[in-house]
Amino acid sequence: MSLTNGHGLSPPRKRDVTKVTLPGTALYEGSHIDREEFIRLVIQSLRDVGYTESADVLEAESGYRLESRSVSAFRQAIIQGHWDEAEEAMDRLGAADEDDRQSAKYMISQQKYLELLEAQELNSALTVLRTELAPLSMEPERLQLLSSLLMSTSGEEVRRAAHWDGARGLSRQYLLQDLQCFIPSSIMIPPQRFDTLLQQAREYQRNSCLYHNSNAPFSLYTDHACGRDLFPNTTTVILAEHDDEVWDIQWSHDGGHLATASADGTAIVWRLGPVDPSTGRECTPIQVLRNHPCPVNGLSWSPDNETLLTCADQVIKVWKAKTGVCIKELTGHSDTITAVEWLPDGSGFISAGMDCRIVFWDAQGKKRDTWENLSIRITDIAMDRSRLIAVGISREPVTVDPASLLDSQDRNGRSVPSPTEGQVESTLEDYGEVTSVKISSDSRYALVGHGPNEIQLWDLEDSPHLSRTYIGHRAGKNVIRSCFGGAGQHFVASGSENGKVYIWQRETGILIQTLTGHGSGTVNCVAWNPQHPSMFASCSDDKTIRIWEPQPNGLSLEDTSSKGKQRWDMDSDAMG
Repeated sequence: MSLTNGHGLSPPRKRDVTKVTLPGTALYEGSHIDREEFIRLVIQSLRDVGYTESADVLEAESGYRLESRSVSAFRQAIIQGHWDEAEEAMDRLGAADEDDRQSAKYMISQQKYLELLEAQELNSALTVLRTELAPLSMEPERLQLLSSLLMSTSGEEVRRAAHWDGARGLSRQYLLQDLQCFIPSSIMIPPQRFDTLLQQAREYQRNSCLYHNSNAPFSLYTDHACGRDLFPNTTTVILAEHDDEVWDIQWSHDGGHLATASADGTAIVWRLGPVDPSTGRECTPIQVLRNHPCPVNGLSWSPDNETLLTCADQVIKVWKAKTGVCIKELTGHSDTITAVEWLPDGSGFISAGMDCRIVFWDAQGKKRDTWENLSIRITDIAMDRSRLIAVGISREPVTVDPASLLDSQDRNGRSVPSPTEGQVESTLEDYGEVTSVKISSDSRYALVGHGPNEIQLWDLEDSPHLSRTYIGHRAGKNVIRSCFGGAGQHFVASGSENGKVYIWQRETGILIQTLTGHGSGTVNCVAWNPQHPSMFASCSDDKTIRIWEPQPNGLSLEDTSSKGKQRWDMDSDAMG
């Protein structure tokens, strides 16, 4: 790993190269790019990749140096551990702000102190601690930690306790990188700056591409754009085994199976097969999970895809997904269970319901804990490794300022507790129906179904706050489960009470697809395949599940379910 800012420790060799003098300061006529900045970035990049002779020639030919001798001296002082010289050079180069200068000195002294401890020069280290670090320290806890390192009996113990890789590791290069923020970028160019600019340009093109749905890198030679024909906007198979409305669907984590839950009191496990050019995607029902007391309204796959949970009324059933055998039947709620969710590590699962209760179960179905008398009747839950989010409707009327509302509504809550400590991290309150929630794969965002006719994206970093809203669909009377999807979870997808599927670009909130094909009634859930970015499924009150993919070869596809074949034509309303 190179953090040398494209500059070696040896001075550039002199070459017999004629300097080229060009008029003006722009890169070329009509350009808004400063020539000196561009050439210096190219010189840095050439040295980063190892073309040092080419970099030397370009310096000589252009007359632009990557950095001054003062910067080179500062760099060498840090890399070689000459701390007094480093501080003197920093004073010559450093920031105008006094606080920044003090911070830079503290960072240099801390590195010096750790290296002295590593070398077991304890008296010298103690002097640095007392005369340099203590007067500059603004963090008593950090100073206490540094002081405790004096008790270390070896360099290895110092490195381990300080989480530091030592003088012979990359610590000096990391220090140089950290100190660079105090030096004007025109004097000392940030490391690998050209690469950073190119990555930013790529990210901009990726975000500007409405239908971008691939993790593969794309070329710098041309502007990037994905065609709409590669987007999953065509039904490749219709699954029609259920006898009543289908309320929930979930893909297995390996993307190879789909579980569906219906008001007919059954759940079905489907095996995803290959695409047949003439008949479409093969999808076979391998297990029908029966004997639920009421409509099945929730599903959850275990992390290893071996076990499937279903919930119906106040009962949870635990099934072996491969055999369809029910191995447990659990009760722990006094009202309808609205959601079940496995813990990410597979050690257990959670159930929640309209009884204002969350129940924690171990993997064998034994009750571990119960949170009761919560402030909301829970409509959905979502988990990652550090938090549980529960959404729902207030259990009791709330007194509010009449001036703040046009009409009286129930107040909703989104509680964000820690699943391990049981402490509520934050509670977000507003008005309207809150029915569903999903957490993004990077744990940064929560997607919240909010009525009427809105999906909200909440940023969970630091203090949770509303980041974006998605509108265009119809929602207000029914629970509609939306989802993240596509490569990098670039999209948000949702069903609607008008029988359509809606897809937005996550970053911009632009509605890019409105897909028709389902019959009358609500599209209750959309689930994107976790392993296949170009595939998702939707389920509806019309008793069917549809698999959506890019249209294969422009062929007309058929329903290949066991209930017979029927012709259908997919219609899509989209941007563009």
